[in-house]
Amino acid sequence: MICKPLKVIDKTGCEVILRNADIGDAECLINYLKITTSETPYLIREPDEVMLSLEEEQNFIQKIIGSDRELMLVAIIDGKNIGNCSLMGIGEYNRCRHRCEVAIALYQEYCGRGIGKMMLETILEIAKENNYEQAELEVIADNKNAIALYENLGFEKYGHFPNNMKYKNGKYADAYWMMKKL
Repeated sequence: MICKPLKVIDKTGCEVILRNADIGDAECLINYLKITTSETPYLIREPDEVMLSLEEEQNFIQKIIGSDRELMLVAIIDGKNIGNCSLMGIGEYNRCRHRCEVAIALYQEYCGRGIGKMMLETILEIAKENNYEQAELEVIADNKNAIALYENLGFEKYGHFPNNMKYKNGKYADAYWMMKKL
């Protein structure tokens, strides 16, 4: 899916460009994934599990660009990709075409500046315009900042998933499933 670029101002007064990911972003997005997975325990992969090739990432981006119901939105400050937010359909079967999944991550240094909220608001509006009726996400239960953001945007917890992730040190993390009616 293609959306028009959007200029927004974060809480620090900095201009942020929200736009579609494009093929030229592939290398930056792979590096971004490697860094963000090392900055937070809340993402699904360990840093050493990010093994996408440039071609694989380019193909993934091209698939999303060519989709009529999926979107990868990137946030850019001073030409640097600082985060992304995705909108993905749950499935193509008629019985679940009303549902979408959203996901977001930012470099830690850009968290708390309102960028994630602006990205999610944009993605949710686009989801609604594309006839999705509910947005869903999964969040680690001790990720209090993310949960507060999601609740502020109207998401509600509808399920608890014990031992959702197991870390290298043997500890487990529970997760919540959250959903928002669009």
